[in-house]
Amino acid sequence: MQQNEQIIRTEYSEVMQKSYIDYAMSVIIARALPDVRDGLKPVQRRTLYDMHELGIRHDKPYRKCARIVGDTMGKYHPHGDSSIYEALVVMAQEFKKGLPLVDGHGNFGSIEGDGAAAMRYTEARLEKITQEAYLADLDKDVVDFVPNFDETEKEPSVLPVKVPNLLINGAEGIAVGMATSIPPHNFSEVIEGVKAYMKNPDITARELMEYIQGPDFPTGGIVVNKDELLNIYETGTGKIKIRGKVEIEQAKGGRQRLVITEIPYTMIGANIGKFLMDVGNLVETKKTGDIVDISNQSSKEGIRIVLDLKKGADVENLCNMLYKKTRLEDTFGVNMLAVADGRPETMGIVPVIKHHVNFQYELATRKYKTLLAKELDKKEIQEGLIQACDVIDLIIEILRGAKNIKDAKDCLMNGNTEKIKFRYQGSVADAKQLHFTERQATAILEMRLYKLIGLEIEALMKEHEATISNIAKYEEILGSRSAMTKVIVKELTKFQKEYGKPRKTQIENAAEAVYEEKKIEEMPVVLLMDRFGYAKTIDVSTYERNREAADSENKYVISCMNTDKLCIFTDKGQLHTVKILELPYGKFRDKGTPLDNVSKYDSSEENIIYINCMEDLRGKKLLFVNSQGMIKVVEGDEFDVSKRTTAATKLNDAETVLAIEQLAETEEETVVMQTEKNMFLRFPAADVPQKKKGAIGVRGMKIDTRDRLKAAFLLGDEEKTIEEKDKQIMLHRLRIACRDGKGVKK
Repeated sequence: MQQNEQIIRTEYSEVMQKSYIDYAMSVIIARALPDVRDGLKPVQRRTLYDMHELGIRHDKPYRKCARIVGDTMGKYHPHGDSSIYEALVVMAQEFKKGLPLVDGHGNFGSIEGDGAAAMRYTEARLEKITQEAYLADLDKDVVDFVPNFDETEKEPSVLPVKVPNLLINGAEGIAVGMATSIPPHNFSEVIEGVKAYMKNPDITARELMEYIQGPDFPTGGIVVNKDELLNIYETGTGKIKIRGKVEIEQAKGGRQRLVITEIPYTMIGANIGKFLMDVGNLVETKKTGDIVDISNQSSKEGIRIVLDLKKGADVENLCNMLYKKTRLEDTFGVNMLAVADGRPETMGIVPVIKHHVNFQYELATRKYKTLLAKELDKKEIQEGLIQACDVIDLIIEILRGAKNIKDAKDCLMNGNTEKIKFRYQGSVADAKQLHFTERQATAILEMRLYKLIGLEIEALMKEHEATISNIAKYEEILGSRSAMTKVIVKELTKFQKEYGKPRKTQIENAAEAVYEEKKIEEMPVVLLMDRFGYAKTIDVSTYERNREAADSENKYVISCMNTDKLCIFTDKGQLHTVKILELPYGKFRDKGTPLDNVSKYDSSEENIIYINCMEDLRGKKLLFVNSQGMIKVVEGDEFDVSKRTTAATKLNDAETVLAIEQLAETEEETVVMQTEKNMFLRFPAADVPQKKKGAIGVRGMKIDTRDRLKAAFLLGDEEKTIEEKDKQIMLHRLRIACRDGKGVKK
């Protein structure tokens, strides 16, 4: 150990706490949340600034995204290329941003969730608005520059954005313990809101909403809870309900079709595919019979999802069902969280605009102070050159009589003639009167002779007048807040005229979507399932006509109601349920559908031990026997569950369910257990205790360690005979013993 090293002893929990807080704040401030002033996350800000530095302007050729990403990562954002490229792609996607900041060239993904091509294939450049409203004036000292991660470059701490980008483009981000979700808004409306605030800083959210109606999503759609928007914009949190736009078109044969032309913003990406699957599922589960076909005809021109309807379909009820059962109506959670004054803060719409406007005044103040300083410098030099033109002969004489620049400059600034040889003695007195400033003297010494041409002198005079005018203008702007306000408003109006677009999202109050499910006509059916697991239902009369064939060709034949559900018990101890309505109903010779397709039952991994309808299990009792000889009785009502799959019984490792039988609960009812070595034990069914479905049960038979349970039977008052090794064993003639015995050899 080196001598100058010190070991600092501290509480481990304190180190962990400090480290975690440091990490959390780093994620919040430096990665996940946007700044309220420019509405950009650090990765977005750095990418745009890097493109600006690389000179990738809107009127210049596109550059490979790989170059932009690599340059940004190497200079400003050392957090991996995927995060930078993803940010670049999102800033170029018109369906995600109200105002795209990057002009993408190539495959930048689609609204249906297709990802962008690899960065080596795509190209990009800045949009015109980005240059004019986001990156302009960086050379005028309007924002602070800070060192990059390795202190080899400088980067802006915030971009001089002149429009309220946080509201225009919105934001999404997940930090540690907090998340932001801000919807995009209409460009023109937000500019109008900013102007209204600048006229009246005491404006309320209600008054501001006369200009900003609500969110304006690039995908359009309809916001249906207009009355709740005020509270959302006052508090900065809430839920916006959005619906897709549905149009009704007439098709051939008097049929109609529903055409979805706009989707909720939250449906962007894979959720479009999920919507199509959900609609298909509604048809398959017979929730609706009005939809004949569904097709996605979306293209570059826009969204077009077509639902062909059958003749006489209830269109209004179907629309309401789509709103309720699919993502055609969805919720956008609003949490207007952004970094303000270096700390995360949830803000309503008025504070957001207030921070933006204050930032605009700060930008304007710094900009015009810089411009004024430059004009004052120009004025000083111009006045020196004009004055020099009046005494140009004297200046030429001084320059010719000086031995070096230092002596000439000293004479021009201080009138020191000691080291100057004058041609005319009278010039000495005039030279002593000279008192140019250092800048003026330098400009005179650097002046070229062609500047003495009459037209050049005239141009210098005009330039001087323009400089004086600019100085007066800049001083007026800096000296009067109202004058500065006019300048900011004028620039905002210019952007509004050039880049403003009509609103896409409608804002209204719509009634809650209510739809009436068509009442299913309850009727008795017969369920048929063959040995391959294909199941179907037929009406009772069809079964009666084909009873002999139905009974011989099918493994299970169960009479039930069409509103009932099928309970499938497997050897793995699982209970799978299927609504009878989910099974195909039709002709006797129809194939049916595999149970695997309509339930979570997997025929390749588990075998059916018992199957029945729920209605037949209510009020009844089931006998369970497992492969280890454990036995119990369970109430049938316990299996009336809402889950599609649940545990029907508890099993230990390597155990399986051997038999499940429904008890008749008569005095004559007995249980027979048979082992592989043909040990038989018969005892009354009443000796088996009743347990919950989650219990293992009690031992039914003592089985030798070298033997295993082979089968179990439930006997009533009927006779039952089995064949074992060419001999018949009549189970009903076995002596009745007690449960948990060893049994007899047969």
